[in-house]
Amino acid sequence: MSIKSSIQQNLVLLPGWRTKRKIVVFESDDWGTIRMPDAITLKALSNKNPALLDDPMCRVDSLECNNDLVALFDVLKSVKDSKGNNAVLTANTIVANPDFDKIAASGYNQYFYENFTDTLRRYPARDLVHQLITEGITAGLYRPQFHGREHVNIDQWLKALKNNHPELMEAFKYGVFGIPISDKNTKRKNLMSALDFEDFKEAEGKKQIIQDGLQIFNDIFGFSSRSFIATTYIWHPGIEQSLSEHGVKYLQGISYQYIPSPGADWYKRKFHYTGQKNKYGQTYLTRNAFFEPSMMPGKDVIGECLRRIELAFRWRKPAIIGSHRLNFIGSIDEKNRTGNLRLFCELLHRIQSAWPNVEFMSTDQLGDLIKFKN
Repeated sequence: MSIKSSIQQNLVLLPGWRTKRKIVVFESDDWGTIRMPDAITLKALSNKNPALLDDPMCRVDSLECNNDLVALFDVLKSVKDSKGNNAVLTANTIVANPDFDKIAASGYNQYFYENFTDTLRRYPARDLVHQLITEGITAGLYRPQFHGREHVNIDQWLKALKNNHPELMEAFKYGVFGIPISDKNTKRKNLMSALDFEDFKEAEGKKQIIQDGLQIFNDIFGFSSRSFIATTYIWHPGIEQSLSEHGVKYLQGISYQYIPSPGADWYKRKFHYTGQKNKYGQTYLTRNAFFEPSMMPGKDVIGECLRRIELAFRWRKPAIIGSHRLNFIGSIDEKNRTGNLRLFCELLHRIQSAWPNVEFMSTDQLGDLIKFKN
């Protein structure tokens, strides 16, 4: 690691809330959303778009299946913290997916969606996922929080489909939207930033998406989400009021928020730190460690994660560890799940060994601690 990187990693930990307690939070994004349906679809699409095989999200990520959750819960149950609690995964969840048939029937002029619980019914080997999630919540292993209504930018996607974008149209035939594209559509080479916009007239629609998504979240899980993380860390501060009005108290993210900037070459950046508050009284919680073996093959992901945890504790900060669902998914490539869960299990036990007084918390538990006991 360069001296510059080391300095930056220390500097971002300087401001904000502090504690002597050794708190570890695992935040995992993308649960509930579709990605690549199966290996057959991957082969068919990659034959025409080989770049898909270079994208780990396309290559191994898929809607979580029964076996994914059973195996994940077994690992989380394998370790307990100093207070007797199992490790817990904050599962940042997308609550709806596109209804491809209805969108096509509209001539790509209108967007339609289905709740992700309805998507589960259409995918094989997902018949127990909702039940398993409920059991995981009850056991304190799995804590859903709100990641968005869908993981696609509706305005950009429909516009591209109406213009007959070749790569996106081919993917659409297979019920897929989350692919890398060869041309730079807006500022990115994919359409995964649900809350991005290139015209301020689109901004109001994002607020309605937030409102709808939070209501669906409540309907599915039976409780309101107290935290939110924007897809691809891109959101405009204007939506924070809507989030606040619907019960969101804590804003997850990394050290920098990327703000949509119509007409500019790139996004504006805004620095955040754990414990920082906005004008609505919401608290920012920023990630300071990562566990991403599927995106960093061959890297010492355990050693690097432990180093970042130690650094957070040195500055008396909670260790907030970011991860993505693809690290725990095995329906396309079972070795992806088994290998990564072996690493995850080792990481959990090494955390327990290095810091016997560790406390595992979910994001909303940490937020409540900061809000009410600071």
